Amino acid sequence: MNTTPTKYIFVTGGVVSSLGKGIAAASIGRLLVARGLRVTIQKFDPYINVDPGTLSPFQHGEVFVTDDGAETDLDLGHYERFVGESLSVANSITTGRIYQEVIQKERRGEYLGATVQVIPHITDAIKTAIRRLAPNHDVVITEIGGTVGDIESLPFLEAIRQYRQEVGREHTLFIHLTLIPYIAAAGELKTKPTQHSVRELMEIGIQPDILICRSEHPIPPEMRRKIALFTNVDVASVIEARDVGSIYEVPLDYHRQRLDEQVAAKLGLHNTPKPDLASWEKLVERVKRPRNGTVRIAVVGKYVALVDSYKSVQESLYHGGIANDVKVQIDWLSSEDFENGQPADKLSQYHGLLIPGGFGVRGVEGMLSAIGWARENGLPFFGICLGLQTAIIEFSRSVCGLEHAHSAEWERDTSDPVICLMDSQRQVTDLGGTQRLGAYTARLVPGSRSARIYGGSEISERHRHRYEVNNAYRPQLEDAGMLVSGTSPDGNLVEMIELPDHPWFVATQAHPELKSRPDHPHPLFASFVEAAMARRNASEQTTIDLPARARVEPAAEVGA
Repeated sequence: MNTTPTKYIFVTGGVVSSLGKGIAAASIGRLLVARGLRVTIQKFDPYINVDPGTLSPFQHGEVFVTDDGAETDLDLGHYERFVGESLSVANSITTGRIYQEVIQKERRGEYLGATVQVIPHITDAIKTAIRRLAPNHDVVITEIGGTVGDIESLPFLEAIRQYRQEVGREHTLFIHLTLIPYIAAAGELKTKPTQHSVRELMEIGIQPDILICRSEHPIPPEMRRKIALFTNVDVASVIEARDVGSIYEVPLDYHRQRLDEQVAAKLGLHNTPKPDLASWEKLVERVKRPRNGTVRIAVVGKYVALVDSYKSVQESLYHGGIANDVKVQIDWLSSEDFENGQPADKLSQYHGLLIPGGFGVRGVEGMLSAIGWARENGLPFFGICLGLQTAIIEFSRSVCGLEHAHSAEWERDTSDPVICLMDSQRQVTDLGGTQRLGAYTARLVPGSRSARIYGGSEISERHRHRYEVNNAYRPQLEDAGMLVSGTSPDGNLVEMIELPDHPWFVATQAHPELKSRPDHPHPLFASFVEAAMARRNASEQTTIDLPARARVEPAAEVGA
C-alpha cells in the first residue's frame, strides 16, 4: 500500500473543444490503476447549470447517473469504465453547483458579513471539492471542462493554480491536451496553436508538466523538440495522441510512450510496479480482431443525430461484443423515420433491435412500429427505460386489444393509461434532480430469462425516470402472455418484462448501460448480443439451405 500523500493530476485543454480530455484522463487513470494505485477522477464543468439533468441531449450528450442519484456529465461514464470505480455526486462539479453552495452559505451568514467574491470564496469552494476526494485514494485526477481562454473556466484554473501552492509542487501534476493541426494546402503540421495555448495557460500562472498533442499525422522528433522548446516542457513529456480504432486502445498507446512512467516519476510514486495490462490488451484484441464475425444492431431512438446522447448504450453494446468475441455494428435510426413512411420491415436486415431511453412524445409511434415488427418476427429486442414503456404500450394495443393505450406523460386523457406518473412524483414542480434517480434493488422471478441472464434473483440497477407501468393493467398484460420478470422488493413497481415465447424479448425500466464496463460487460448486453448472433447464424443457415433457384440475389440482401 502506497503511504505517500495523495497526489493530484489536473487535465486541461486548449485550442478547440472535443479533443478528448475525458478519454485522456480516463486512460491515465487506467494506467495508474494497473500500477496498483487507488485512483478516482472528477469533472469540473464551467456551465452555470447545477447539473446536466435539464440539458437537452443535443446540447451536452447523455446524462450519466451514479449510484447515489447524481445526474452528471457523460465523461463520468468513461471514468467508471476505465478506472473500474463507481463514482458519486462528488465527482461531478459545475459552476452552478459551486455558486449555489457559496450563495447558500452567504444566506446562512456563514461568511460573517464578509464581501463574497470569486477569490477567495469561489476558488475555496472549488478547492474543497478537490480535497473531498482525497481520503482512501492515492491519486485524484481532475478534468477541467472547456478550453483555456474561456471566461467560464477561469475560476477553476485559478483554483488549481492555488492548489499547487497549497499542497506542494511535488504532489501535483498539470497535463495539457492540445491540437497539432494539419494544413493540407501546405502539407504541414503546425505547432503555433499549441504554443499559444500553453502561453495563455502560463499567463494564468500554470506551467504544464506534460503535453498531450492530438494529431491526425505522426509528429516527427524534430517537431516534438520544437514544441518542447517553445512550451518549456521536457521533450519526453510531449506525448502524441493519434486517432485509434477504439477508445480502449488509448491507454496502451500512452503506455508505449511511457506516459504512466513519467506521471509516476514526476509525482514521486517511485515504488509503484509496472502496470499489468494483460487483461486490457486481451479485450482490445477482441475489439480489433473478433473471431465471430459481425452482428448488426439497430438502435431506434429520439436523439440519434448526436450519438453522444447514447454514449453508454453504444459502449455497452461494444462490451457485449467483447463478451462474445464478435464485432457489433450499430446503425442509429431515427424513430421519426418510422412515422414518416419508412416501413418497419427495414429491420429485417438487422440481427437485433434496441430502443433506448428518452423523454417526450416525439418519435414514439415510430418506436411502437419497430417494436411490433420485432415482436412479430422474432427479432431480438432490448428495451431500456422508455424502451420498456413503449413495449408495454405496443403490447397493450396489439395483443391486449387496448387500442387507445398510451402513457399519461403524453396523452393525459387516454382511456387506457398503461404508463402513469409515479405517486411520489405527483406534487413535483421542479424538473432538476427530482426523478427516480440512482441505484434501486429489484427482485427477479426465479426461472425467468432475466434471472438466468443475471444469474440470481436480486439485482441493483440505476434509474432515471418519472413514469411507471400502471399496476391496474398488469393482470391483462400477463394474461396475454407477457411476464413481469422483475419488480421492486415490495412488488409495486415493474422493473423488467419479457415475452417467454419470443427468442429474446427483454425490457428494463432501469439503465443497465450505466454499469457496463469493457472488462466486465453487463450481462443483459452480453446476452442480447449473443441472441443477435443466434439470429444471424439462423438467417445464414436459412440462406445456405435454400435451393439455388429460390435464393434472392444479391446474397447481401438475405440477412447478414
